[in-house]
Amino acid sequence: MPPIKRPIITASTSATKRRRTDAADSAISSSGNNSDEELSLLQSRFISLLSLPEHKKGISNSDLKSHFHDDYTKLVSIINELTRSSKLTMSKVNTNGVNEVFFSLLTEEEATKLEGLDAHSKMVYRVIESSGDKGIWTVDIRAQTNIPQGTLTKVFKQLETRRLIKPIKAVTAKTKKLYMLYDLQPAKEITGGPWYVSPYITSFLPEYVDFKISPGLFQLPTLATPKHTRLFHSTLLKVH
Repeated sequence: MPPIKRPIITASTSATKRRRTDAADSAISSSGNNSDEELSLLQSRFISLLSLPEHKKGISNSDLKSHFHDDYTKLVSIINELTRSSKLTMSKVNTNGVNEVFFSLLTEEEATKLEGLDAHSKMVYRVIESSGDKGIWTVDIRAQTNIPQGTLTKVFKQLETRRLIKPIKAVTAKTKKLYMLYDLQPAKEITGGPWYVSPYITSFLPEYVDFKISPGLFQLPTLATPKHTRLFHSTLLKVH
């Protein structure tokens, strides 16, 4: 049997292999650095875009696609990271009958306020915030966020506990619940204006306005208790 020829490994051969390996490692490292640098530049572009005055209230997902084109898919990791660090929030806005996701930057004060909240809670907060002093019905919050009712109930409780939102009952629908930001005062059309002291005051108002009789001749409904009578008269004195 003829002897098997084995390759002769010389110092030059080993050096060549080492150079190839080093070159490959360098290429991989360079590729990783370029990728990180590319994402960093993309994040700067994204933040700059959302910082423009016209996007103060947010930018739609469709506008992001149009602006970034092929780079749009690379925004996923950037959006997730900014959301986790409470620097970015998402909300759904009804535009021409279609709910579309909007992205908006948070100020440092807002970021501190919403710190520790999950994505669902931040989305609900932004939807309620956009309703201003008129508030928003719970059914509309669910429609805009697509969050299941069970999860939504927990979100409401968490935001109420942190005094970020508060429930309001409108005089036009006392069995339903509105939500608005905790520090806001509800609009007059929601509470009934200066007549809103209790449900009894609201029920007396039409009779007083229709007849315009003097306080001495005014007859309160027989169902009213002395307590409610005193409350009503004191309100009349304050208003007039």
